[in-house]
Amino acid sequence: MSFKTVLAMIGNMEPAADLARAMEIATELEAHLSVMVIGLAVPATMGDFPAGTVWLDQRDQDLRLLDGIQKQTAGACEANGLSFDVDVVYADGGFVSEEIHRRALYADVLVIGDGVRADTILTRRIVDGGVFEARRPLLLAPKGRRTTLKPHRILLAWNSRTEAAQAAREALDMMTWAEEVHVVLVDPDTSYWVSGGEPGADVAAYLARHGINVVVEQLLSGDRLVEDVLERHALEINADLIVMGAYGHSRLRERIFGGVTASILEENRFPVLIAR
Repeated sequence: MSFKTVLAMIGNMEPAADLARAMEIATELEAHLSVMVIGLAVPATMGDFPAGTVWLDQRDQDLRLLDGIQKQTAGACEANGLSFDVDVVYADGGFVSEEIHRRALYADVLVIGDGVRADTILTRRIVDGGVFEARRPLLLAPKGRRTTLKPHRILLAWNSRTEAAQAAREALDMMTWAEEVHVVLVDPDTSYWVSGGEPGADVAAYLARHGINVVVEQLLSGDRLVEDVLERHALEINADLIVMGAYGHSRLRERIFGGVTASILEENRFPVLIAR
């Protein structure tokens, strides 16, 4: 699909850097940039009614900070000639997830940078509301590497699961435009009910029918983490973007025991588009 509305979420950590990456992406796509300046409110202590002055002072301080970020965001977008809108969302976790869900319904892709990713609670709220509830793809735009949604070379992480297939469909237009797509399977399961005797062959044929230049690669992890294997290989082939499905396990299991998606969200230094 073409990306005409980019929804960027920024917080109170490194907001200028996160906004700069979102503006670069929107400019490249000639897309409308919708910005949510998000603050997670600390709930009042149970039984503390009326609310204590400390809680009220903290809330007032948070709102002033977010209001300043909103004004700086609007100024930067205007200075760069972007079509944009910007709003402040300040609420507790559940309401933040619901607001992200509502806004994500009218966006083509969500974008977060390192500032947001440094806040694991906010990142989870974005994933819950945007990826799980609204079913929109989420782009991780780390600092130190250019992030583009017009990549020349893409690494598609493949495991023959629904989540990976959904990610491939979300990125189909990009893969058609790209010069080369590497379908990468790490320690593939060759059983009939999973990947079959030739893991990656089915998805390669599907993509090739869309005119995509496909290379299938089966990699052994060698006891390394899957996310490390993917990132290292993306660097080796000079990929611009990793495309992958989100959460092959249940969200509860992923949160308790960790997993590829959780590690990618917290630590990955490479541009990644995840979808479910």
